[in-house]
Amino acid sequence: MGKNEFTGKWRITEMEQWDQDFIDAEIPGYISFHSDNMGEFQFGYVHGFMDCRYSKGNKMVEFSWEGNDEMDSASGRGIAVIEDGNISGHLFFHRGDDSTFKAIKQ
Repeated sequence: MGKNEFTGKWRITEMEQWDQDFIDAEIPGYISFHSDNMGEFQFGYVHGFMDCRYSKGNKMVEFSWEGNDEMDSASGRGIAVIEDGNISGHLFFHRGDDSTFKAIKQ
């Protein structure tokens, strides 16, 4: 399958539903992809652990996630693609909000 360009930590630089002050409320917002098809993200008061599936020569990832949102259980799904060395994606909360996002490699 070749090298996975997603692997590593990415800084969330933009979200459709939330401004940068919220994204960075507790720590600088990030999404990270690990070599074992797992990952993690945090923005605002949302922290999630991802189960990732890559396709299109590791240029696209779909994931489910579970974690918490302000100490309440939360889960959902997402999708992301690599374009010009950056990530563009969409994150969904099960029965809740959704937002596009952009991230750059740290």
